[in-house]
Amino acid sequence: MSTVKEAVEVEVPVSVAYNQWTQFEEFPKFMEGVEEIRQVDDRHNHWTTKIGGVKREFDTEIVDQFPDERITWRTTSGDTRQKGTVSFQRLDDTRTRVQLMMDVEPTGVAEKAADLTGTIDRRVKGDMKRFKEYMEQGGGASGSWRGRITPG
Repeated sequence: MSTVKEAVEVEVPVSVAYNQWTQFEEFPKFMEGVEEIRQVDDRHNHWTTKIGGVKREFDTEIVDQFPDERITWRTTSGDTRQKGTVSFQRLDDTRTRVQLMMDVEPTGVAEKAADLTGTIDRRVKGDMKRFKEYMEQGGGASGSWRGRITPG
């Protein structure tokens, strides 16, 4: 299993950055290779990705969500195995540090090759950079979900 970490400082208040991250169905706008995310309910999402010509579908479950602080998830089924946390740190009234930490277990030949060559790490770094640009150019969150999900 590989661990990927990346952080960006975003020129928006913490609540705006957090609110946008709860809009999972909009991830394809800034995440390379993510074709679609369908939110099933408050805890569950179905992902469709296509990376290097390989299409994967998998389901995720949010296991911990605390508004303006963190969202933690894990995969529950499908072709991909991962877990991670995105955390939000208020720097001041207009800036937020968004940090993503993921553990990814490559499952297929293409994923294993991508892991060995650093492609997964570069992709996550690019996604975080695109999230920063998306937020700073858009000026605000397209929606929000401020519910609390507790582990267990």
